[in-house]
Amino acid sequence: MADKILFDLVSPTQLLVSRQVDMVVVPGEEGDFGAMAAHSPLISAVRPGIIDIHDDGKVSERIFVAGGFSEVTADRVTVLAEEAYPLADITKDVVEKHFAAAKAATDGAVSPFEKATAQRLTAVAEALQALVH
Repeated sequence: MADKILFDLVSPTQLLVSRQVDMVVVPGEEGDFGAMAAHSPLISAVRPGIIDIHDDGKVSERIFVAGGFSEVTADRVTVLAEEAYPLADITKDVVEKHFAAAKAATDGAVSPFEKATAQRLTAVAEALQALVH
């Protein structure tokens, strides 16, 4: 049996995943990266995108994350996500709510922080929209 790595995916409201997997592919700020057992230590910002969980030579689960941070050690991958949704839970309604929040933030943005927050919310909404067919 191949070596496994513990993968924990945590959102502000819940622990979404905590299990041994073959590999995890994370949408890092500087590009996607895969982590398997014995990976070198790494800390990365996470951009809006999809986490692919690999088991038995194939992708066993895909989860959208809106951003956050990831820590990788030789035996564990932890992703602290701002928001996370299994792909099956992403609907037009979810996308519309994110665009409404982004528009409200953009309309009220005055300070550089508010403008950056509005840009981030817009990026998340656009990434979600790309997943809805």
